[in-house]
Amino acid sequence: MDWLLPILTPLAFFLAALLYASVGHAGASAYLAVMALLGIAPEAMKPAALLLNLLVSLVAAVQYHRSGHFRWELVWPFLFTAVPSAYLGGSLKLPSDVYKLLTGVVLLYAAGRFFWQSLQPKALDEQTNRPRLGVALFAGALMGLLAGLTGTGGGIFLTPLLVLMRWGTAREAAAVSPLFILCNSASGLLGLGVEQLALPTGFYGWCAAVLAGGSLGAYLGSRKFGGRGLRVALALVLLVAGAKMIFRV
Repeated sequence: MDWLLPILTPLAFFLAALLYASVGHAGASAYLAVMALLGIAPEAMKPAALLLNLLVSLVAAVQYHRSGHFRWELVWPFLFTAVPSAYLGGSLKLPSDVYKLLTGVVLLYAAGRFFWQSLQPKALDEQTNRPRLGVALFAGALMGLLAGLTGTGGGIFLTPLLVLMRWGTAREAAAVSPLFILCNSASGLLGLGVEQLALPTGFYGWCAAVLAGGSLGAYLGSRKFGGRGLRVALALVLLVAGAKMIFRV
């Protein structure tokens, strides 16, 4: 079965990037899961996931910006506090079991909310309001801290927050999340330092796979999927991510 690994591994990264990019995410949690199954050394997993995150979020940011749904005023207050908090989060350590359980419950709850919203009238997509500046700054700091602690870009928290609070439509949330992920991932890499960039064997092939999957996923999410389709896709992503954190699969 070893001969299948060179085929299945890039395919897994391709599919992960496609699914996550279709909802404005970059897929760090999925990349970490794949690398764990492959037995990659922990010290190589975090920098590899962050670099793959950078590639996919950059491609997705360009695609969603071209689609015309990007709103700078929606994302900048979150970015203002998230980026320094992501750098800080990398230096902090919390009990792993407690964090994973709490985060998994939150993600599963959000998944349930998105499935419920997918059954609601389409008009709900347009009923949005701008978040208060203080609330956005606080939420950005918290999400940046979580991104730094987990080694992800934080999009898994930003996108459902924007839609559930009706601060943006599903497509607008997907459009601003890649930039949020890009900045937080870059901040996390700076926190790691150059000496920590020990990359696993086959990494550059994974880069090609996520670039292809991320480009296709971002195209579908920004131009083809409607708001209801995005909510369903995001619910599936949240369901998988939440189950993975709780059950460590």
